Amino acid sequence: MAKTIDLELTRAEVEVLELEARLRVVPMNDNQLSDALKTALAAKKERLAKLRTLHAAAGRVSEDGAEAAKKQNPLHAGRRPPLKRSVPQRPPAKSTK
Repeated sequence: MAKTIDLELTRAEVEVLELEARLRVVPMNDNQLSDALKTALAAKKERLAKLRTLHAAAGRVSEDGAEAAKKQNPLHAGRRPPLKRSVPQRPPAKSTK
């Protein structure tokens, strides 16, 4: 679920940036467009704030869950030890004398 929230949060941030950029290039005499963009920007910023709090709450829950998992099974806690692999040895070269 955390991955979905990350994507949603990123998209919301991009939408806010796009609206801010669009608002900067509005013609001076187009008050209707300017007002509409300001309203949309306010709504997007509000949604972005909600998503950020939701994302922060999801991050704390997953950290607590990770701590509980470490306490339950020490074999899966943190990083795994590296796998021991044997390197295949070449047979000795035959001499051609």
